[in-house]
Amino acid sequence: MTTIPDVTRPGPEDTDGHPGSAPDVSLEADALVHAPGPPPGASRPRTALRAAVPPLVLGSALIGLWYVISYVILEPHRRFLLQPPHQVLDNGFLDWDAYSRILRALWNSTQVALIGLGIAISIGFFLATIMSQAKMVERAVFPFAVTLQAIPILAIVPMIGFWFGYGTTARVIVCIIISLFPIIMNTLFGLQSAERGMHDLFTLHHANRLTRLRKLMFPAALPAVFAGLRISAGLSVIGAIVGDFFFGQGEAGIGQLLRRYASQLDGEELLTSVIMSSALGVVVFWTFGWIQKLVIGKWHETEVLG
Repeated sequence: MTTIPDVTRPGPEDTDGHPGSAPDVSLEADALVHAPGPPPGASRPRTALRAAVPPLVLGSALIGLWYVISYVILEPHRRFLLQPPHQVLDNGFLDWDAYSRILRALWNSTQVALIGLGIAISIGFFLATIMSQAKMVERAVFPFAVTLQAIPILAIVPMIGFWFGYGTTARVIVCIIISLFPIIMNTLFGLQSAERGMHDLFTLHHANRLTRLRKLMFPAALPAVFAGLRISAGLSVIGAIVGDFFFGQGEAGIGQLLRRYASQLDGEELLTSVIMSSALGVVVFWTFGWIQKLVIGKWHETEVLG
């Protein structure tokens, strides 16, 4: 048998001029991996700056465009169509009488939106759970859910007012109709997205439907569920405002103020109401995003490089 000689790569010479041993590459790599890096909070200001600069730049550009439209494009006698930002700030936000009226109306619309969203969440979760457990129920409910989403809400608003009156109940029903479909579809998609191998594992352990639903399907569905909730939350705010436009009985909502200011050509108050309505939608959207992080953290989020 022929033996292969042990050929050792010569290492660097030591101080006596004799060949030294070869460096241990694995130790060097381990030292690089565990080398002390920058403190965890060192890059936070830079990250916050990178996140804040683009919106600030775009917002400044939009305000500049707003001024151009108000003072350059629009003639003075037509400037009421888009008042400049400083006049909106003075007459809309800094005038407490007008601003407090807008806040009260916004709070009334917020209550209607939250009630409608809560009912839509209950109905949507119930239907999606049943649909995930029985294909027959899914085939029966799915076409009607799509039809409900496809019907223009403005087309059925007169019927809603005829059947349920023109007060708060009708506004809540509009919120339910407009926000129900995303909850059903996203929840159903999430419940059906659990891995097949995990289902096989639960079957191997003879798990019943309730255990499978509670320990496998619902945890797997949480990212999709919260995606649907964030969409439906914004739609519920829109439904509350649309309901205010058509149902004028009861306490005034922000939609009624929008219609009133538009009919009276009060440009500053109208733009203030529009801005506050948008802020309400953003706050509701961010609130559900914050709840999502509290409940499931960031384990489902994909990392975007760059």
